[in-house]
Amino acid sequence: MTRALQYFFDEAVASLLRGFRTALMAVATIAAAFLVLGGFLVLTTNMERVFARWQEAAEFSIYLDDRVTQEQREAILKTAQSSSLVAAVDAVTKEQALVRFKQSFGALAQATAEMPSNPLPASVEVRLRPGADPSAVEALATQMASAPGVSDVRYDRMWIERLMNAASMVRMWGLALAALLVGAAALTVASVVRLAMVARRDEIHIMQLVGAPIAYIRGPFVVEGLIQGGAGAVVAVVGLWMVFGVMRRSAASWLGGAVDPASLAFLPLSMVLGLVLAGMGVGSLGGLIAARGTREIHQ
Repeated sequence: MTRALQYFFDEAVASLLRGFRTALMAVATIAAAFLVLGGFLVLTTNMERVFARWQEAAEFSIYLDDRVTQEQREAILKTAQSSSLVAAVDAVTKEQALVRFKQSFGALAQATAEMPSNPLPASVEVRLRPGADPSAVEALATQMASAPGVSDVRYDRMWIERLMNAASMVRMWGLALAALLVGAAALTVASVVRLAMVARRDEIHIMQLVGAPIAYIRGPFVVEGLIQGGAGAVVAVVGLWMVFGVMRRSAASWLGGAVDPASLAFLPLSMVLGLVLAGMGVGSLGGLIAARGTREIHQ
């Protein structure tokens, strides 16, 4: 068995060296397919990680009417504080809201200074306990929205869940696109291996005449596809890691501070190994598809 594997690898490497230009084309095709697949995995994995952190720290804000009375304000605070879903409650006055706005949106600070009065409402910020039941929190938010003195309620978890659903859709479409590219890569490998078979048709014919086992004839071509697929996947992972490093360094500017660049992470080792093994599998499949035509070379 060891001798057979050694023969397969020796013949595959020799074939790749003879036709390295076409082999490079197959490797590049596989690399492109797995670069797309890995890119979508990196994107959606980080999106889900960030959204999960936002969800753990989710809160809803209760915006008060400018005509709210002190009794209504105290009733709103008491209702929020008495809920078992709530971890903390923070009352924000109109003045504090304006200060926060100027700190967060410095470019618009001058616009607020030119207004005759403070346009921002007072609010009550409610921080939820980790693992709070979304349906119960939604019911609480609905209850607070109908309370006297409340003008609006913004529930963070609702749009976070929409974002997580969007991330799932991105992953689904990305996997569909990657599947098409991977299929094209497998056919490219099959075509390249087929060319190698044609170049060795006399040798294959002699092996068939002397009764060589079919596994010895097809094995080198399957291994040739495996090497091409593995090399393409490794190139894709390395390229993806380099692109990810560059983009993470510039993330602070184009994310506008919404996400801490330090929280972004590359694919875990299990996914990296999975991509490489998948590349090897795709290459082997392409080699096997081509190798099944060995009987037809001299027909």
